[in-house]
Amino acid sequence: MSKPAVRVAVTGAAGQICYSLLPRIAAGEVFGKDTPVILQLLEVPVEKAQAALKGVAMELDDCAFPLLQDIICTDKMDVAFKDANWCLLVGSKPRGPGMERADLLKDNGRIFIGQGKAIDAVAADDCRVAVVGNPCNTNCMIAAAQARRLPQDRFTAMTRLDQNRAVTQIAKKAGVPLTAVHDLVIFGNHSPTMYPDFFNGRINGRPITEVISDQEWLKTAFCSTVGKRGAAIIEARGASSAFSAANALIDHVKALCTVGTTLHSVALRSDGSYGFAEGVWASVPVRTTAYGTFTVDKSFAQNDFGKAKIKATNDELVGERDTVKDLLAG
Repeated sequence: MSKPAVRVAVTGAAGQICYSLLPRIAAGEVFGKDTPVILQLLEVPVEKAQAALKGVAMELDDCAFPLLQDIICTDKMDVAFKDANWCLLVGSKPRGPGMERADLLKDNGRIFIGQGKAIDAVAADDCRVAVVGNPCNTNCMIAAAQARRLPQDRFTAMTRLDQNRAVTQIAKKAGVPLTAVHDLVIFGNHSPTMYPDFFNGRINGRPITEVISDQEWLKTAFCSTVGKRGAAIIEARGASSAFSAANALIDHVKALCTVGTTLHSVALRSDGSYGFAEGVWASVPVRTTAYGTFTVDKSFAQNDFGKAKIKATNDELVGERDTVKDLLAG
């Protein structure tokens, strides 16, 4: 007997990230080669966006993916999120020229209030939510604040892209395969203040700081490169990260679906661990303990450098929460 289909709601579905993401979900890369999927695609109620979404659906049809049972295209949240097992919130309002970060937070906050309420009202009882649209930590916090039925730990924000970037930079510097780098996770916000914790990371079982002796590079160039990689890509290609973000979202969801001992970075509601303020959404190391369920690994000892980096990114998260506090009443 075949498995029941997984209903996957995706926002911003006609955008560049989703153009890379959707065919990989339909091909079985996320939920397995034996699991059918139904894609429930949401775009804004603008004629051009809806026309583009129709084109995306036509291309998905033309791929003849055996696992793709149905495609639902809509501009209505209650249709997109209806009975969804996973809600991937990719779409958000981008920061425009001269736009203050506080305005961006509030504009996106209003979007995620609506999405959070709709998900809580109509999604499946086992629904999990992954937020990609930036500022993703705080957008996730706002969406989760609207939930009354779904638990807060069902809402996560993606910092896996930052983890992937960090692993690649370390592997290149050390001259080792990517698979040699382990336990390198991201703490804090998905922003330049994030902390890629190289002190606790390992290369072939050895501390990164033993293999890479240039601690000045680790503390400065490495952290800066990872934190500002998105801006560097925008400068280089004239557009934001697209297929790397899609790939990271696939990694994020797969890791949350796969029970094992591998550490991965997830932004979730802080319980105060590692010095983060309780209630902000901060990236920490987690282990998946059951499908869609995880526990925070609290074993990462932090030295003075790590504590200072975590304080800086926590201060930013607290500041963002203060900026949108009027949107958190639910």
